[in-house]
Amino acid sequence: MKELLIVIPAYNEAPNIVRVVENLIEHYPQYDYVVVNDGSVDKTAAICKEKGYHLLDLPINLGLAGAFQAGLKYAYRRGYRYVVQYDGDGQHRAEYIEVMLKTAKEGYDVVIGSRFAQKKKPFSPRMLGSRVISSMVRLASGTRIQDVTSGMRLFGARMIRILALNMNYGPEPDTISYLIKCGAKVKEVQVEMDERTAGESYLNFARSMVYMVQMIVSILFIQAFRKKDLDF
Repeated sequence: MKELLIVIPAYNEAPNIVRVVENLIEHYPQYDYVVVNDGSVDKTAAICKEKGYHLLDLPINLGLAGAFQAGLKYAYRRGYRYVVQYDGDGQHRAEYIEVMLKTAKEGYDVVIGSRFAQKKKPFSPRMLGSRVISSMVRLASGTRIQDVTSGMRLFGARMIRILALNMNYGPEPDTISYLIKCGAKVKEVQVEMDERTAGESYLNFARSMVYMVQMIVSILFIQAFRKKDLDF
């Protein structure tokens, strides 16, 4: 089996994708990567093709869940042991993948690159949604995840198989909560993240509020009645 694949979902990340991928190629050649172009309407795909990057070019926009699952299917079919979910906007730092991988090898199914594993989460409007969702996950699963909305996550082989071959397992906090209840072992490791320097985030304030409500409803109600039928 191959060891680790970095999956980079990218939607309209033309201003950032070269910096993200070139950093991986130059400084972390020990890791394989694939950019999943999620039906971008900018030049993301064209840039990746011109540069010769490893690319899955989706013809339509599937959203984060669909794009990441496409990357997981790619990883599953090629026999990777681990997959890292890695943002295409340049906020994640590849220097932390090594410690995440080491932690996973200690017996964890999911390792979260957490901004708050060892640091206190600030009280701010920006962190309000994260605090609320973390509380819901703890209420539903009995496990406290400090940075439940972190988009930097490492998944082991069992998770790759489950997430690649089944529907309704998006890379979101409600899925993490459900996996914990099914017996998945989840661990946070401290990381630092950078601010986006180019382009615009999909999650503005209004969308962030909608996202928070969707996660609360899913964690407390939808996932609560979901059968625990995963093969652990």
